[in-house]
Amino acid sequence: MTKLNESEAQTLATVDLDGIKSHRFEDVPGVRRHLVKKSAKGQVVHIGKDYKEPSSRIRTKLDRTPHEVFVELNELLMDKNQEMHWKETARWIKFEEDVEEETERWGKPHVASLSFRSLLELRKTISHGAVLLDLDQKTLPGIAHQVVEQMIISDQIRAQDRANVLRALLLKHSHPSDGKEHSLFKRNISATSLGSLISHYHSSNHIKDTPQFFGLHKTKSKHELKLLEKIPEDAEATVVLVGSVDFLDQPTMAFVRLQEAVLLESVLEVPIPVRFLFVLLGPPNANIDYHQIGRSISTLMSDKHFHEVAYLADERQDLLTAINSFLDCSIVLPPSEVGGDELLHSIARFQKEILHKRHEQEVKLQAKEPKSPEDIDDPLRRTGRLFGGVIRDARRRYPKYISDFKDALSPQCMATVIFIYFAALSPAITFGGLLGEKTDGLIGVSELIISTAMQGMLFCLLGAQPLLVVGFSGPLLVFEESFYSFCRSSEIEYLTGRLWIGIWLIIIVVLTVAFEGSFLVRFVSRFTQEIFSFLISLIFIYETFFKLGKVLRCFYASQTLNQPNTALLSLVLTAGTFFIAFYLRKFKNSAFFPGTLRRAIGDFGVPIAIFIMVLLDYSIKDTYTQKLSVPDGFSVTSPDKRGWLIHPLGSDGQFPIWMMVASILPALLVYILIFMETQITTLIVSKKDRMLVKGSGFHLDLLIIVVAGGVSALFGLPWLTGATVRSVTHANSLTVMSKAVAPGDKPRIQEVKEQRVTGFLVAFLVGLSIVIGDVLRQVPIAVLFGIFLYMGVMSLNGIQLTERMMLLFMPPKYHPEHTYVRKVRTLRMHLFTCLQLVCLAVLWAVMSTSASLAFPFVLVLTVPFRRFLLSRIFTRREIQCRKLFEFEEQGKFNLFCLLRNM
Repeated sequence: MTKLNESEAQTLATVDLDGIKSHRFEDVPGVRRHLVKKSAKGQVVHIGKDYKEPSSRIRTKLDRTPHEVFVELNELLMDKNQEMHWKETARWIKFEEDVEEETERWGKPHVASLSFRSLLELRKTISHGAVLLDLDQKTLPGIAHQVVEQMIISDQIRAQDRANVLRALLLKHSHPSDGKEHSLFKRNISATSLGSLISHYHSSNHIKDTPQFFGLHKTKSKHELKLLEKIPEDAEATVVLVGSVDFLDQPTMAFVRLQEAVLLESVLEVPIPVRFLFVLLGPPNANIDYHQIGRSISTLMSDKHFHEVAYLADERQDLLTAINSFLDCSIVLPPSEVGGDELLHSIARFQKEILHKRHEQEVKLQAKEPKSPEDIDDPLRRTGRLFGGVIRDARRRYPKYISDFKDALSPQCMATVIFIYFAALSPAITFGGLLGEKTDGLIGVSELIISTAMQGMLFCLLGAQPLLVVGFSGPLLVFEESFYSFCRSSEIEYLTGRLWIGIWLIIIVVLTVAFEGSFLVRFVSRFTQEIFSFLISLIFIYETFFKLGKVLRCFYASQTLNQPNTALLSLVLTAGTFFIAFYLRKFKNSAFFPGTLRRAIGDFGVPIAIFIMVLLDYSIKDTYTQKLSVPDGFSVTSPDKRGWLIHPLGSDGQFPIWMMVASILPALLVYILIFMETQITTLIVSKKDRMLVKGSGFHLDLLIIVVAGGVSALFGLPWLTGATVRSVTHANSLTVMSKAVAPGDKPRIQEVKEQRVTGFLVAFLVGLSIVIGDVLRQVPIAVLFGIFLYMGVMSLNGIQLTERMMLLFMPPKYHPEHTYVRKVRTLRMHLFTCLQLVCLAVLWAVMSTSASLAFPFVLVLTVPFRRFLLSRIFTRREIQCRKLFEFEEQGKFNLFCLLRNM
């Protein structure tokens, strides 16, 4: 590098910014020496002889809110023309990415591994270097000048080195993505222009738009747009500049936090505002590794805990304390020839234990801090007033009513409507057919379709959680069959009995909601939630194969048909629909095709599967397959047996008075089923990791669903509930995964399209299915079986019981690194799983026998079983595992957060 002698540097006076001469500076005060104010708030550099103490009111306005951080490491290297320049060698979004020297391409993202010595050297340099916090500068020349002056004040460099260091800091930057090297200035700053720049750096503060001043506006390249997708929108950058120069006798360092993030054009490879700068320059023969120290500070700044401290730091000691905390959670690996998976396994386990200890300390500190009412807003918290819960639900949700329609303007919502329409129509037709068989046609497909449409549209317009899909369910089918058998044996009119059950349902739900009875859902632990969710999924899978087998049996029993390939084609249609939808869902997160196309294919996976299989069936002319049986017009299933309106005293006016009163008992059973399934579904849909922002309403939703069902009984329509599988599928299909995912990281949930339109349109289309019956009658019923199977299998993925069931057949050495695996002995874990399976088997047995009317009570008994019996088997101190598990899984649906070592 060319040096400037002292006399030359002192005589530099002309302004030559190489092509930007048309811009004038307003103030030419000459070279000024900065005044430095040291206080408890850190070391802040101030300019000029007219310096005044800033008021505390001004200080309080400083924005120190932590942002996501993008870190770029630049090293001082020699280019092919033997000129020094800053070259980007690595970057951090979350993981480290390095530039491969041979190919100038970016390597794979990886977890940064640092040398212990580089971390110690970094701590040493920060403890002795310049730390400038809340620096009020908007341009790179202004920042560089104050950094150089502070280096002189802290005796890190000599005064005669000022020009050379400043010139080094303002050298051009190059990036691997550059078509050709570009820089803040069109060429390296000349010695002639440097002296003028020293004198006039501060006058750039008068220029409001720095990028326009330097004439550096440019169109974003494809590379920039692709990289910006990976970076969070509110991210602020950290620029790390390290390298060796031959004009310094000792290393010099500066850590800078700007008062406001500013765009420094052509410094970064993407236009992100810069908040932090780290500079380390020194002689080549210094006993330090500049590259490794640069990697160390870059990794620290990409660490969540450290960069939050960097934003909030008041002085140098805060940074040093944060480095010590980082070292406390780091692992030193001694030199060894041992490698492979065993080494990685031991390191990962040890670090998790360290992080868990840190998390426990943070939880204890947070528990001591008082929380505002907004922080502890709980939809199940009782207000102590009549109907207080319903009123609070309405006040929380209805102000967002307009946004519930605006947020539906998305292609993803259209895909959801198509998918969930078939997902809702399929059980309506399937359960409707079963219901018609169980009730001798008194309630069938027509009634269930109309009930699904009317109650669904009403709930989507008024409900507090419109992501719920109301529909018929397996447990309700069990009750209907049992109650019909009871009425037939007792010679009581079935539909009239249902009417009085509906009346009692309305009375019960009004009393429950008036006294905020939904708080009882707190006692429905995840033990019960998991069993119930698994049972509902199991019903979907079972019904798929049961109905498919029934279709095949009916075909073979018929002697008029001569279609030997019907069984094979039905199996192909069912399996084809399932596998196409399943793998297109997985394809959404694959590495094939551009992200936009990949996500579109994944979102429309189920409609694509349906279309392909219907087209396949249509193209095969010589093989018969059973098609959908859709009623023709808005008529009851059995017009000769009933009409639309049910008389409360029966068709002959002789309905027993005692049965009117006694109907409260079956009403309680129905209410328990609706309460349990609706509230559990709301808990699952509203779990924390979905990041819902509009809230839920347990009281309001329960009131709407039960009252609508009670009124529907007047017309002989089925009761509905919050359908677990359909609701979870609905929420999943509306989930938007973040595009701003660090390379090498897993996609995270960005948002869920919380709106009312998709549910309303689905319910409307289900009702419209009666009108477009001719079209739907071309759809093979085997295709709907495939959708049934898909929903059942996909809903099992989020249930921990499924994972632990598979662990029963795995040797312990192959068990995953979950907290409930590491903190619990294997036999104890299997004992817990077996107890859940026993409860599941009992529920299935009760549901499948003549005692099915008692199914709701048996389901409720799992609550005291968990609270009282399991508490005797597993000690209370084992429950401490829960917080650790939630920390590790970041809110994943934890259904087994109990046990610690026995």
